[in-house]
Amino acid sequence: MAVVETRKLNKVFKRGNVGAVVNVDLQSREGEFLVLLGPSGSGKTTLLRMIAGLEEPTSGDILIGGKVVNDLTPRERGIAMVFQSYALYPHLSVFKNIVFPLKAQGVPKERRQKQAEWAASLLGIQHLFERKPRELSGGERQRVAMGRAIVREPSLFLLDEPLSKLDAKLRASAREELEQFQKRIGTTAIYVTHDQVEAMAMGDRVVVMSQGAVRQIGTPADVYDEPADTFVATFLGSPPMNILSGPDVIIGFRPEHFLPPGVAERLGEHISFGFKISHGEYLGAERVLYGTIAGGAFDGRKAVSRIPATHAVSLPDGSLQTFAVALGDVKFFDPGSEKRTSRRSIPA
Repeated sequence: MAVVETRKLNKVFKRGNVGAVVNVDLQSREGEFLVLLGPSGSGKTTLLRMIAGLEEPTSGDILIGGKVVNDLTPRERGIAMVFQSYALYPHLSVFKNIVFPLKAQGVPKERRQKQAEWAASLLGIQHLFERKPRELSGGERQRVAMGRAIVREPSLFLLDEPLSKLDAKLRASAREELEQFQKRIGTTAIYVTHDQVEAMAMGDRVVVMSQGAVRQIGTPADVYDEPADTFVATFLGSPPMNILSGPDVIIGFRPEHFLPPGVAERLGEHISFGFKISHGEYLGAERVLYGTIAGGAFDGRKAVSRIPATHAVSLPDGSLQTFAVALGDVKFFDPGSEKRTSRRSIPA
């Protein structure tokens, strides 16, 4: 296992002097599953590629196991990387794909066989050894790519959206398998994704990135419940956090905390809003209501409520209701920087 650290890491591509990664300070923990999360263009893959040695930093240092590795090749860094495409050799069998990196390193044949069987047993793919990649399902190809990565027993796994090509159902099961697999072997893993569900489900900690910079690092609960700024607040969550801009303050609250009559009265200290419902969506276990705030300093601002489908109160489209949020669930942001700030008075 290895701890990965970046110090003031920057990557600037010459075209337009655009910073793909900007001043990133990051330190993993030994054996953790660390997720880099952000939209396209946020710099997460560039950061991963610099850690892997596939991109050269413009400035700053990368340390693996306490050692600066800026000048080391990917092989010398003791890492294994699984790509979005899996990059399997189509003319080779599963067994030969798995042992390929060992063969390239000159590992004796007998040891190659043992290592391949060990890796395959962890992933449950021994029965696929004689097949070619074209004969495999997407999930099987993903496991073969993982087998090829772990066969060298690396100190660090780097995974660049390895589940993105799977369909939704298979992706959910593969996500669980990958998470449990990483816990079994205990190797530090850094995982890139733009999918917040993957990040929240798999990560011990999540690094939220935007425009090359780290916006927040924390557990899934930290980044969801206590967002550092309005970007994190609105990037995480489906639907995202309601953000209402007022004269001197921005407030935010999650849709599941924006509650209708019959529930709002039981919140204790709370803030009430008129809520004009424009339309709703029935999603089986829950209903999502869309509309606007009616009256007061936030009049006309869009808002969303998410409530259990079992909630019995009639909330028809076009109706004006009184919804409320517990004061403890309201987050405050500075209008200038849009960063979290201390509790302020809420304009009437």
